[in-house]
Amino acid sequence: MPVGAVPELRGARVRLRGLRADDAAAVLRVFADPEIIEYLPDDLADAEQGRAMVERRLAYTGPPGTGHWAIDVDGTLVGLVHLCPSWELPGEVAEIGWYLDPRYSGRGLATEAATVLLQHGLRTLGLPAVWALVHEDNTASLALARRSGFVEVGSGPHYGATHRVLVALAPAAPPALHHVELWVADLAATERSLGWLLGALGWREHNRWRDGVSWRLGDVYVVAECSPALTAGTHERRRPGLNHLALHAASRAEVDSLVSAAPGHGWKLMFADRHPHAGGPEHYAAFLEDEQGFEVEIVAPPVPAHTR
Repeated sequence: MPVGAVPELRGARVRLRGLRADDAAAVLRVFADPEIIEYLPDDLADAEQGRAMVERRLAYTGPPGTGHWAIDVDGTLVGLVHLCPSWELPGEVAEIGWYLDPRYSGRGLATEAATVLLQHGLRTLGLPAVWALVHEDNTASLALARRSGFVEVGSGPHYGATHRVLVALAPAAPPALHHVELWVADLAATERSLGWLLGALGWREHNRWRDGVSWRLGDVYVVAECSPALTAGTHERRRPGLNHLALHAASRAEVDSLVSAAPGHGWKLMFADRHPHAGGPEHYAAFLEDEQGFEVEIVAPPVPAHTR
């Protein structure tokens, strides 16, 4: 990967891609909105300052895998996110930030983009923590940060005003699971459904061979294989064997986003009359079934007792 380049990341609806020089006009339109610049130290609605900001982002040459991304929805740039070493916090600290065109607000796109980038930092890059600085009056961004898994740990003078300091920590314990192998009758269909879902949750393709493919997240991987040794043509989850695969989501918002997008990738929602608490009143999850009958459960982290 070239110095300064960033990997493409995907959520259920958003695509995070590297910022390009030809994005300048679209970025300036985003930052021309008063809602965007209200809590920023610079007047990025000013064309000269706005262009200088875009040029600084394009010139970024920080650690591999970090930098600036465009939030792309169906080919339209609707905002920016970044994950970079912090200028404001001491030590080698990674700081995240997000900006969404207000015309696209209320749809969970900023939460999805921030969550995808956060998981890239914690899971793919292996960062011990990711930090966020949010203006004390920016209630929308503070709520977004909490939905994405950040915890407030203080406040202080940053970027010329008082900002709340929030942090999201990487899981401390190593995974107990090594891998899961699924034998499937239609590998292409599995890639369309399970491959999309794993990618949206931050898993990345690990290996590919004639009869199969695997996706990895940290030290754990999932294999889908259409083996020549298959003895049956269909999967039946109610027979002895694997009933379903359960996967972690980063937040309740991510579960909701995946449920909205899943039908377009071959999934249908199970137990719709009890969703999202089909697993119990304190269990927030989505149960999905694909066209081959494979069931996947997407589980949000529990809500701490003091915030209920």
